Amino acid sequence: MLNTVIFDMDGLLIDSEPLWKEAAQEIFGNYGIQLTDNQYLKTTGLRTREFVGHWFKYFKLDDNQLESAEKAILDKVGELVARKGKPMPGVKYIFEYFKNIGFKIGLASSSPMRLINQVTEMLGIGAYIQETTSAENLLNGKPHPQVYINCALALDSLPTECLAFEDSFNGMIAAKAARMTCVVVPEREQYKLEKWAAADLKISSLQNFNTLHLNILQN
Repeated sequence: MLNTVIFDMDGLLIDSEPLWKEAAQEIFGNYGIQLTDNQYLKTTGLRTREFVGHWFKYFKLDDNQLESAEKAILDKVGELVARKGKPMPGVKYIFEYFKNIGFKIGLASSSPMRLINQVTEMLGIGAYIQETTSAENLLNGKPHPQVYINCALALDSLPTECLAFEDSFNGMIAAKAARMTCVVVPEREQYKLEKWAAADLKISSLQNFNTLHLNILQN
């Protein structure tokens, strides 16, 4: 029986994916890297370290500059979130909904804790969230399930009792690998792609989720 909900953050709760992309383009530009939209999408949902490492290896750049590139991107994202970050539709609604039906609520993100804290404060959702886990210092980030498993453990829930909300393919794989029920909310341009078939439910917005959906997922 589902009794716990765990949310991803970037691209699901805050419209930050364009900001991550903007930051990556600016910082990568300093190294002569220019990613296509398809290349960027391939690594959406990864931790910044893995994202940078993947493309540094792909473009055969010096590993010694990985750490400074990662820090520069994170600093830039924090600045952009403060300046231009906007909540995704239905954020307050979905947290109120699960609070009112007595679900335990967690957040499991690939982002570092400093950015998670910045976003939850900006969105005013900190009071709803009982446990937060970051993949920042884990051996493996999404699509590895560890960050979701850690959140379930922190909430004293079994993974099979958890409903995970995701917007990225890597995140969906992580949630399913953790043996959680998964709802995906893809961006509009990605909505019709077949890759979301592994999810238990696909919706176009958080504000569209309702009790009918929950009842279907419980069965």
